[in-house]
Amino acid sequence: MDIHVEKIELAKLLLNTNNPSIIQAIKTIFKKSEMNDFWDTLSNTQQKEIQEASQEIKNGQVSDYDKFIAKHQ
Repeated sequence: MDIHVEKIELAKLLLNTNNPSIIQAIKTIFKKSEMNDFWDTLSNTQQKEIQEASQEIKNGQVSDYDKFIAKHQ
């Protein structure tokens, strides 16, 4: 399946319809898709680690990448 071709076909169908229920259904699908944030798919442990790392960055507890790599080579 060529995604580009599929998108064009869907766009054509959408442009050619005057059925408000179809348009509303498509809008609903997109809204639901946008609401599914990747954050919700992470485990509690993963979320906690990300939050801790974010706080460390805010506190200036960061390392220069090149210096870090140099130490571990």
